[in-house]
Amino acid sequence: MPSLSVCLFGTEEKVEPHIQLKAGPLSAQLHMGNIRYLRFDSHEVLRAVSFVVRDKDWGTYIPELSDFSVKQSRGSFSVSYKATVKDNVQLFSYSAEITGDSDGTLVFSVEGKSQGDFLTSRAGFVVLHPVIGISGSPVEITHIDGRKESGAFPDLIDPVQPMMDLRAITHTSPGSLEVMCLMEGDTFEMEDQRNWSDASYKTYSRPLALPWPYTLKSGETIQQKVTVTIKGTPAKVGKKSHKTITAGENIGTVPPLGQGLQPEDSDELVKNINAARSMNLSYLILYHDIQKGHNRRSLQIQINAARMLGVDLWLEAVIASVDGFASELDELARMIRSLDVHFSTILVSPAADLKSTLPGSPWPPAPDAKALYDYARSVFPNTRIGGGVFCYFAELNRKRPVIEALDMVTFTTSSLIHAGDDLSVMESGECYSSIIKSVNSICGDTSWVVGPSAMGMRHNPYGETPKYNPKNIRQAMNWNDPRQRGLLGAVWNLGYFASFSRGGAQGIALGAPVGAFGAVSSHQDFPQPYYDEHKGLFPVFHILRGLSALCGNAVMKLNLSETDDLVGIAVQVKDQIEIWLGNTQAERRIVNISTGHPKEKIRGAVLDAKSFTAAADRIDFMDRLKYINTEEICIESYGVMRLIIPG
Repeated sequence: MPSLSVCLFGTEEKVEPHIQLKAGPLSAQLHMGNIRYLRFDSHEVLRAVSFVVRDKDWGTYIPELSDFSVKQSRGSFSVSYKATVKDNVQLFSYSAEITGDSDGTLVFSVEGKSQGDFLTSRAGFVVLHPVIGISGSPVEITHIDGRKESGAFPDLIDPVQPMMDLRAITHTSPGSLEVMCLMEGDTFEMEDQRNWSDASYKTYSRPLALPWPYTLKSGETIQQKVTVTIKGTPAKVGKKSHKTITAGENIGTVPPLGQGLQPEDSDELVKNINAARSMNLSYLILYHDIQKGHNRRSLQIQINAARMLGVDLWLEAVIASVDGFASELDELARMIRSLDVHFSTILVSPAADLKSTLPGSPWPPAPDAKALYDYARSVFPNTRIGGGVFCYFAELNRKRPVIEALDMVTFTTSSLIHAGDDLSVMESGECYSSIIKSVNSICGDTSWVVGPSAMGMRHNPYGETPKYNPKNIRQAMNWNDPRQRGLLGAVWNLGYFASFSRGGAQGIALGAPVGAFGAVSSHQDFPQPYYDEHKGLFPVFHILRGLSALCGNAVMKLNLSETDDLVGIAVQVKDQIEIWLGNTQAERRIVNISTGHPKEKIRGAVLDAKSFTAAADRIDFMDRLKYINTEEICIESYGVMRLIIPG
C-alpha cells in the first residue's frame, strides 16, 4: 500500500502544519510565517497577509525560518521569527513580527536585507481580499498622497489594476464588519487575481509599471508594515450541518471532453493506448510550435498516436512569424495535406502571445489578428478556426480576440501560478463562475472552449519555463505537480469540469492522456511514488472516464455553492440521474441525498484512499456499483462518489 500522503497528494513531502492564532474574536492561521484566513467572530475578513519574495521568473521562494516564537493569551497573540530565502546564487534575509489583539487589530511588520545583490521580481507584502461576497461591492481608497476616493471591487474580472497608488483600503465584509487595511513602506496597487484562477483580489508592493526583474543591491534594506483594523458587530453565523444534495431542472448539456498531447508524450501514449482509449475522449488537441523545433516528424508521431484513440483531432498552431505569417500557414497546410489528416478544429496563436505583456508595457510585434485568422480560414477550408490564447485567461482578458473572425475562442488556466499549497489549489474553484461570466461577456454569442487545463503549468508566460520538479514537491509554477497523481487532483478535475459545464463551455480539455498532466502512468524522468513500481491508473483517470461518458446528456442544477466543501455535477441519463460528488477538504464530509426514492434504490461507487490501489488496477473501477442502504453518505478526504438514482 502507498502511504496516505501519496494517495491524497502524490508525494511524501511533509507539510508544515498550520498554527491557529486566536485573540478573543480575532483568529487566523499561521503557515510558514504568513497569515491566512483572518477572521473576526468566524467571519473571514482577509484571505491572506504574506511577505513574499519571488525569483526573476516570478517563482516564489520557500523561506527557511529560525528563532521562531509564538505567544498567545486570551486577549492577544504575538509571533516573531527570522527568515532566509536563497538559491544557488543569491540570498535575502528578513525578520518579522506579527501581533493580534481582541479589539480586532492585526499588525504584521518586516525588515529585510539583501546579502549580496539579489535579483527578484517582487519582495514585499501581498494582501489578499476574498472574492465571494466582495465582488462588485464598494470600497474606500486612500492613496499615498492622502487623497480618499470611492471605488468598488470589480465584478467582471479587471484585465489591469483596478486600484493604484494605494496606502489603505477600507471595505465592509460579507459579515457586516468594517475592515481597513493600511500598507506602509512602499507604493501598493491591486490586481484582480481571478485572471489566474486565484480566488482573491491581490494588493502588492512595487508597481508593475516599474522594471522587472530588478536587483536589490548588497546591503539594501526593506521595511514594510501592514495594519488591519476591524470594527463593527458581525452578523451571526449559523451552525454548519450535513449537506443535503438535490438535483433540479435541466440547465444545459454536458460538453465534449478532450485532452492535449505534446510530441514528447506520443510514444508513451502508444504504449498505454488501451487504457487511454478507454477514457472515450471526444477530442485530442495536438501541439505544433516551430520555435520548439517541431516539424513534420513531430506532427506525424502525434497524429499516429492520436489516430489509435479514434477521436476528433484538433491542432494548436503557434505562429512564429510576424510579417511572414501567411507563408508559415501555407507551409503548415502543405505539411498537413502530406500527412493525409483532417483537423476538425485548428487553433492559431501568435508566438508573442505565449508571453505576458504587463499593463502599461508595449505590446510585442505580432501579426494583425483579423488578417491571421482570415488567412488561416482560407488555407484550412472546412475547418473550424479558433483563436485567443494558449495560456491563461489573464492574457485573453488583456488582449481581446477579434471575435467576428473566429468560430471559437480558446484559453486555459492553471492553479499554480501564484501559490502551490493545497488550500490555494482547491480555492481556485471559488472564482470559476467569475471567469465564466467574464468570458461570456468577451465572447458574446461566439462559442468558447477551455483547455488543455491542469493544476500544473504547461506554459510560463511570466518567465523562461514552468518549474521542473525533481523533488516532487508542492510549489507554485510546477510543470510536473505531484497532485496530478493523487486524489486531490481527481477532485480538482471534477470541480473544474462541473463548473465550466454549467457555465456554457462548448468543449473542456483537461490535462493529457500521459505525462506530467496525464491520467495513465507512464515512464517519466521525474518521481512518481507508487506508480514507478506498480504503474496503473491515476485517480483522475476514473473521473475523466466517467465524465466523458456523460457528454451530450442534460446537465441538471445541483444545490452546491462556491462556499461548500463539495464539488459535483448532476446529469440526466435516460431514466436515471447520475451524480458525481467530490470532497475538496482533508476532513471527511457527510451528505444526504434527497431524491424521493428509497435509499436502497440508489447505487454508488467510491474512490478514496482505501480504494486507491484497486482503482489503479481496474479500468472499470467506478462502474462497480453497489446499493446504498444508509441515510447518510460519508465522503472521505478528497474522495469522490458516483451515484446512480432512479429518475
